[in-house]
This record gives sequence, C-alpha cells and structure tokens, in this order.
Amino acid sequence: MVDVTGVEVPGDYAGVLADLKERVRQARYQAQRRVNTELISLYWQIGRVLVAQTEQAEWGDRVIDRLSADLRAEFDGAGGFSVRNLKYMRSFARAWTTPDQFGQQAVAQLPWGHITVLLDKLDDADLRNWYAFQAVTNGWSRAVLEHHIKTVAHQRFGTAPTNFDRVLTPEASDQARQLTKDPYVFDFLTIEPGYAERELEQSLVDKIQHTLSELGAGFSFVGRQVTLAIEGEEFVIDLLFFHVEQLRYVVVELKVGKFRAEYAAQLELYVRLVEDQLRRPQHQATVGLLLCTDKNDRFVKYVWPPTPSRSRCASYDLLPVAERPRCRPRPTLSAHSRVER
Repeated sequence: MVDVTGVEVPGDYAGVLADLKERVRQARYQAQRRVNTELISLYWQIGRVLVAQTEQAEWGDRVIDRLSADLRAEFDGAGGFSVRNLKYMRSFARAWTTPDQFGQQAVAQLPWGHITVLLDKLDDADLRNWYAFQAVTNGWSRAVLEHHIKTVAHQRFGTAPTNFDRVLTPEASDQARQLTKDPYVFDFLTIEPGYAERELEQSLVDKIQHTLSELGAGFSFVGRQVTLAIEGEEFVIDLLFFHVEQLRYVVVELKVGKFRAEYAAQLELYVRLVEDQLRRPQHQATVGLLLCTDKNDRFVKYVWPPTPSRSRCASYDLLPVAERPRCRPRPTLSAHSRVER
C-alpha cells in the first residue's frame, strides 16, 4: 500500500499506528494523574504546616503574605503559591484533617480547581466527600461540578419514583436506579414562557452537551422524534438516549404541565416498542423516563401501570435553584463514597 506521500507501507500499518497512538494517550493520561496526585498531596502537606503554625504561633495574614513572596521568589515560574492559594491549602488541611481522611477519599484524585470549589461551596464534610466521589467517578469538569452543587444534586439523584425493584433483577434494578434524579434542572435553556413541548425538545437538543451533563454520566444521544411503527401505525418518541456503560436504551418523554394518568401508558408503550425493535440480545432492559413540569408522587404511584414496568416519572425545572443555606442535611452515603487505595 502506498500512502499520500508516496511511501509504501505494510497493510497492517494503520492498525499498528492507531494502537500506538492509544498507548501514548494512555501513558500521558496516567502521567498527568500521577503528577496531579503528587501536587494535591503537596498542597495538603503545606496546608497542615500552615494549620499548625497558625494554631501555635503568631502566623497572621502578614506572615502568609511574606511566605507567599518568598516561595514565589525561590521557585520562579512555579504557580500555586499566591496568598489566596496558601489560604486555600490551609482550609484544605482543615477540611481533611488526617492522612487517612485525605488519602483514602476521592478528593485526593481531583484537580486543585475542583477542590477549591468544594471548599467555597460546601461546609458539610459528608457532602464534600459525596461530590468529590461523584466528580471522580463521572469525570465532571469544574463547571459541571459547580452546576451540580448549585442544583443540589445530592437531593435529586435516585429520588424519582420507580418500580425498578419489582420488575428487574436486583443488580439491574440498582443500575437503573442510578439513572434517576428528581427534579432535573435545565437552567441552561432560554425559553420564553408558554413554550410548547416541541420547543423544549429542540432546546434540549440544541444544547445537547448541557443536557447530557444534567442527565448524568454515560448517556449518549440517539435522536429526537424517533419514529417506530407497529401494524402500520406510527409512534414518535420525544428523545431517545443510549447509556453506554449500562448498555440500555433510555426513552425520554417530555410533558408541559402536571402529570396525567395517560402519560404512564404512553411511555410504557414506547418502552415496549424500543424493546421489540431496537434492543439487541447484548443490551440490558430498556427504561423510560417521563419528565413533567409538576407531579404528585402519591398520584404517580397510584396510576402507574400495575403490570411489569421499567419506567419512572420525574419533574424538571427551567429556573436556577434559589440560593440555599450552605449547611444542608447530610445525604445517605453508600460505601462507594470512599475510594480505597
């Protein structure tokens, strides 16, 4: 085979090149992670020194100002030793007080910018650890982390009414429940009051990256207004996603206004259509998500189909969540909230 430069290359060259590129990317990523871990460990150690000196000696702001200047003079070109950053390091060491608390938590794997967000936005230790774990597990950027803290994600994840535990195996039920939050907050949309469902659909698709971020890690967009037919009659799904980690389709139906009984049957039909026409043997069971402006959970549970169902209902909000107290009730944390070394 001759390439565009006129050089004759073996037939397997492209495959070998692709493999080597991936190896280089993985090596660079691992190296960056190691560097980041060492940097965060250094910042924590500096913070511990500042905590000890602040508590035992006359180390006020002026001394920290002098320390910042001396460190920057000694390590010219190295960032991170500003007065503000040194005070962050001290707060960091106060928030995670012992080597075990620091080293065995997900925070040790986060970039420094993420940690400063946790320190600025949250006072509760369990909440900091919960958001740190979610950020590491789901690969949240700093902006996404700020968004989820702002919209109190710890109160929304896994809260939508479901009957997954009745119709799926325990493992599959747990996985499906991970897809759930309530409400969903689409505060990144700019829609005029009185919007129609189609306008909401289009706005979510136009800002698909923001939409996927709010839905959660692992979602991949399949299509809008996906048409499936049975016996010559066509049915149109508002939004269709595929969860690449759980290997399952997720059918999303959008409704403007309160939950109505007929919405449940409609979503159930769409889930069954996807199961019959799109799902492959290697895929897990399809689930459905009905998003309404408002709902009553008792009413939802009362009217939801009594037959086996893999759907759930949640509300959504287009407005930013109002400012709430910094100290909130502690979430129920699973064992996964700690990252074992």
